Amino acid sequence: MPAAFYLRYRFSTLRPNGVLLDYTASIKIKGDSMHREFLMGNEAMAVGALAAGVNVVAGYPGTPSTEVLETVAKRRGEGVYVEWSVNEKAALEVAAGAAYAGARALVTMKQVGLNVASDPLMSLSYIGVKGGMVVLVADDPGPISSQTEQDTRTFAAYAKLPVFDPSSPAEAYEMMGEVFALSEELGCPVIVRPTTRVDHGYEDIEVADEKDWVSHEPEGFVRDPSRWVIFPALSVRAHAAIEARDAELAKRFSGYARNTVVQTAVPEARPRLGIATHGINATYVAENLSEKDDVRVLRVATPYPFPEDLAADFLDGLDEVLCVEELDPVIERALIATCGRRGLTVKIRGKLTGDIQPSGENTVESVGRALDAFLGRESDVARPCMSPQLPVRPPVLCAGCPHRASFYAVKKAMRGRKTLFCGDIGCYTLGNAKPLDMVDTCLCMGAGINIAQGVTHVEPDTAAFAFVGDSTFFASGITGVVNAFYNQANMTLVVLDNSTTAMTGHQPHPGTGRTMMGQVVEKVSIERVLRAIGLTVVETVDPLDHECSVETVRRVADEPGVKAIIFRSPCVVLARPKARSAVDAEKCVGCQRCVRELGCPALVPDAATGKVRIDPAQCTGCTLCEQICPTNAISGGERL
Repeated sequence: MPAAFYLRYRFSTLRPNGVLLDYTASIKIKGDSMHREFLMGNEAMAVGALAAGVNVVAGYPGTPSTEVLETVAKRRGEGVYVEWSVNEKAALEVAAGAAYAGARALVTMKQVGLNVASDPLMSLSYIGVKGGMVVLVADDPGPISSQTEQDTRTFAAYAKLPVFDPSSPAEAYEMMGEVFALSEELGCPVIVRPTTRVDHGYEDIEVADEKDWVSHEPEGFVRDPSRWVIFPALSVRAHAAIEARDAELAKRFSGYARNTVVQTAVPEARPRLGIATHGINATYVAENLSEKDDVRVLRVATPYPFPEDLAADFLDGLDEVLCVEELDPVIERALIATCGRRGLTVKIRGKLTGDIQPSGENTVESVGRALDAFLGRESDVARPCMSPQLPVRPPVLCAGCPHRASFYAVKKAMRGRKTLFCGDIGCYTLGNAKPLDMVDTCLCMGAGINIAQGVTHVEPDTAAFAFVGDSTFFASGITGVVNAFYNQANMTLVVLDNSTTAMTGHQPHPGTGRTMMGQVVEKVSIERVLRAIGLTVVETVDPLDHECSVETVRRVADEPGVKAIIFRSPCVVLARPKARSAVDAEKCVGCQRCVRELGCPALVPDAATGKVRIDPAQCTGCTLCEQICPTNAISGGERL
């Protein structure tokens, strides 16, 4: 039996620590009748929120958080409102308004989305809420699909908001009822911070039947300017109250059943070594321990406010502690501070001492090696066999992706000129890969538009292009265009409009005319928005019409001021032509221009003859390769 399951029943509690906080009784998400479901962590949290009586859910798509809101949309009952907001700031403000009115509100985002939402969240920490409000922020150690490895546990302490750190899909489900109740009791938002392996891990868990889900009736908004209008005087009072609240909450969290101290030996044993951990890392630790290891383990489910009293009991009698955590050394620093305040001489080890890797994602294997070194044991924990080395497969744009055609048209049109190509966040970031090599910068959503302006202020002779997707345009691109127009910048905005939010799973946005409530609404026109800002040169073209696209880029780029090209063609995953292109081997001369200039994965050069063939399993018949072949050797495709 794997150690993780064995220890679940072998661990003994060091001190009485098994009673849930009183507030958890107010939202019961374990009904009279239960059933089991095999759920992804994100699905589990969505179902937990629904079972807890959530009324309003808003968010912005971003891996690894996206499936939470999508699951709510699929499984919601009558009276539950759900939306993809234009960005995380808007989503948090929508949720805050609902919570002001007494609703239970959930807002979802990934860790970099919290940066966008931080402005309202910091003030909301002071203002507070009436209905329960949960801010679900999915962290991405690795990072696997993000710009940063920032740690929301650190942000929670900065914002002075409670944060919960689930270790499994089952626990994440159960936590949702607890955090909604705590939010209502304290009158403040509460953060839930799963990581990728919890978000995307699956577990067979017990959930409440839908008939037993809580039905929450909001009281409605009650006018009270002294509460809902933030002024410095209110903030001074609120800050003092927050500090007192968090100090008391730290004591309460020491009795929270998910904050545990356990040990692998018998309860009366007095081990000298300890391990402190959290989240998914707690399962990695359990996988690497057995009853032979005489250690004490602290598992922290509420990193802020830190349960210092429980931590002090854990430290009692220990000589050394290894902190096994991902991203920031949050627990390590908290234990060092606990030792300092309480005069303990325990040596705390972890990231700060080089015993745990300072960055990147931990694994069962990396944690096992760290425990072997810390415990001074031979590696007797079973290790998986080394996998054979796999061929390198860098990410590329899909075969037939219209973004490839857009980049190629701009590249060809501007060949020989001094140019700058500012990219952005989305599938089109992959335009940086060779042979396209069309992304010179990429910082964060919407930043390319403003970076292009900054460079041209220093280098006026540079022809600057800013590429932005349609979803990102609505999320954070519009203000950059306003700034460019107002400050008389000279640049070309290129909107890559594939009519979806493709990178995160084809979610709708204001330009699609669909909402997550299933409504068909009027599309927000990108052209009209740009013209309303003041742009006079706004042209829309099909990027798969190569000759027309190149001519449009050349002409528009020579216009003064801020001008825009909208390359509009649907994402090939959503709209696939039925025809496929094919190469006439008799006409193909083996120049491989199609391969060298486009980099489409459907184009396969033959090592023996040098000629090119097209993989019919990947080809979408977009016809771009047909249009650039110098010998007309490719045909058969169909441009939508």
